[in-house]
Amino acid sequence: MLFEWKVLPSERFPVPVICVGNISVGGTGKTPFTEYLIHLLEKQYRVATLSRGYKRKTKGFVLAKTECTAQEVGDESCQIKRKFPGIIVAVDANRRRGIRRLLALPDGKRPHVILLDDAMQHRYVSPSLTIMLTEYDRLYYDDFMLPAGNLRESVHAAYRADIVVVTKCRKDIKPIQLRIIEKNMSLMANQRLYFSDIVYHKVKPLFPSKRLNSCFLSEINKNEDVLLITGIANSQPLIDRVKSHFENIHICEFPDHHSFKQSDIQQIDNRFEKMTSPTRKIICTEKDAMRLKTLNNLPDTWKSHLYYLPISVEFLFGRGDNFDARILKHVVSTINIQQKRNVKN
Repeated sequence: MLFEWKVLPSERFPVPVICVGNISVGGTGKTPFTEYLIHLLEKQYRVATLSRGYKRKTKGFVLAKTECTAQEVGDESCQIKRKFPGIIVAVDANRRRGIRRLLALPDGKRPHVILLDDAMQHRYVSPSLTIMLTEYDRLYYDDFMLPAGNLRESVHAAYRADIVVVTKCRKDIKPIQLRIIEKNMSLMANQRLYFSDIVYHKVKPLFPSKRLNSCFLSEINKNEDVLLITGIANSQPLIDRVKSHFENIHICEFPDHHSFKQSDIQQIDNRFEKMTSPTRKIICTEKDAMRLKTLNNLPDTWKSHLYYLPISVEFLFGRGDNFDARILKHVVSTINIQQKRNVKN
């Protein structure tokens, strides 16, 4: 409320700062959406991502290295740095300080665009563009604030979004359903609404040296024994997807950003040893893979059976080009405005 009353200040910065966030607790797909933006921008601009680095063991501002670990920068930042080694990945719980540190980097390393992951509630920063995500099965306007529901702040907070994206939509969604959602949101004239879905790619071996092959879920024998490990906010869409491909599926479900302890490893190993097929498989999320790979107590017997499942975002109804154009236009116009100010000064 103090920010709403302008008692506490929100700082703007001289580069495009795009916030990807939500007003609910986890599970809306912020990380794959941030990766979508990186794909879009990295060919033309020097891109940096900044997040708090949830559950990392380090403190303050940290720049991720290519061989970073989840303990150093958090699982999501570690995942992004390993997938996009050419971009800048930083973590700092104080986003304002983090942006200042990024802009203090030398010429040739200073970012042109900064992506803020999960920073919609970090009001000390005033982004140049805010993208709010809301999950199709848990739309924010049908929810309640904690502890009655999953909202971090009231439904009214959606007014701060420039773009609203409904994520994890169903493939068979009908146009009438879209119109109902759009009507219920009552967005302002300057706000834009998009719908997206999750794309599941080939499962990849976590330890490639074990001579495992990447493959689509549909290419694996449906009678295969599969152990699914999840440590994400909302694992149900993933569970449903894997269940649609296999008859013998075993699930080990953990909380979001879970730090695997010896008891967890033992629990998983007990389930794994009960699986009888010789080519049995362990499949985990890409985020969980960042934590599992660096465990010292990971059983060697897993390594020739362990895969992770990458995902990405796609827009529905051919609206991806429109979204891309809107983001690129915003970045160009923001940079141009700043260059004109620099000339005047």
